[in-house]
Amino acid sequence: MSRIDYYNDPAAPAANSLVPAASAVVAGEDGRILLQRRVDNDLWALPGGGMELGESIAQTVMREVREETGLQVTPRYVIGVYTDPGHVFAYSDGEVRQEFSVCVAARPVGGSLQVSSESHEVGWFSPEQIGSLAMHPRIRARIDDYLAGVTAALR
Repeated sequence: MSRIDYYNDPAAPAANSLVPAASAVVAGEDGRILLQRRVDNDLWALPGGGMELGESIAQTVMREVREETGLQVTPRYVIGVYTDPGHVFAYSDGEVRQEFSVCVAARPVGGSLQVSSESHEVGWFSPEQIGSLAMHPRIRARIDDYLAGVTAALR
């Protein structure tokens, strides 16, 4: 399924869905951050996705990171809650989802790095490298908040 991200775009379709989601800033001991290049929009992003019934946000983070990157993680703390109604994702099936994501800092504890059906590439990047990657500004905001030491941001 393809996806188009809109951000403060007056031509964006109206949202018709709101799904709680989680994303994770997974940082290694060397300070590099885990990113994936998404299949649906070809942008670099944090691993993450929609919450399923019966899950906590921590469980969503652990499942999504494992599914999308092959790594097992331990969630540590909430970086922020990102709910900008100006950011919507239009999917090819007609769903237009408004942003609602809890971003969590996590550390890797196992597994092996691998791509998934949702990613072209996965890898570890230094903060300096991240600045030059094609990335949605709302994902970049989460990484910037993490690097600035922000916790419990409401953005």
